[in-house]
Amino acid sequence: MSNDPLVIAVPKGRILDEALPIIRAVGIEPEPAFADEGSRKLMFETNRPGLQIIRVRSFDVATFVAFGGAQLGIAGNDVLMEFDYSEIYAPLDLGIGRCRLSLAQPKDLHESHSLDQLSHVRIATKYPHITRKWFADRGIQAECVKLNGAMELAPVLGLCPRIVDLVSTGHTLKANGLVEVETVAHVTSRLIVNRTALKVRAQEIGGWIEKFRAAVARSDAAPLRAAKG
Repeated sequence: MSNDPLVIAVPKGRILDEALPIIRAVGIEPEPAFADEGSRKLMFETNRPGLQIIRVRSFDVATFVAFGGAQLGIAGNDVLMEFDYSEIYAPLDLGIGRCRLSLAQPKDLHESHSLDQLSHVRIATKYPHITRKWFADRGIQAECVKLNGAMELAPVLGLCPRIVDLVSTGHTLKANGLVEVETVAHVTSRLIVNRTALKVRAQEIGGWIEKFRAAVARSDAAPLRAAKG
């Protein structure tokens, strides 16, 4: 296993745009095809011999790392909470991908439907595990309807009166007549590691963890230096 390539899994989309400066700051530069939006490649070489990078859906990063397909990855703590893989160790908050997982509902939902008066709710969400637990902690049984997108349509079309979804600016909620009611969790992206790989390749993977830690510390200090200047 120690002679196998080290694989880092990263998520597609907005988080990748924020993660790339940190990845480059630790000395990893993906091959040119990585930046080619027309490329159909999924695995890419880097400037580091024996270090490869894969680009997958955000929810799949945790699965690849948990089952050993990748040894390191970058994943939001929303994904980590939803799957709760015991095989994953998350040693570092990268401070990127900031958003929140929120409960939202139509702004004109009748007061008789107030949460503190309910024992059962139906929720549309991509996060059934987190949602059920959050409501259970408040003594409410949550019936979750699993959707992977267009969550805001569920109340509009009468599928569910409420949703639990990621919110950044809140513009999409507002455009569809919804308002945030509660924050379920604050979300940032973390560096994650396969626990078994960390034991077997402690020096190698531990070294990368420290490089990421130093890169995040430098990026956190940069605004302070700019302010003083």
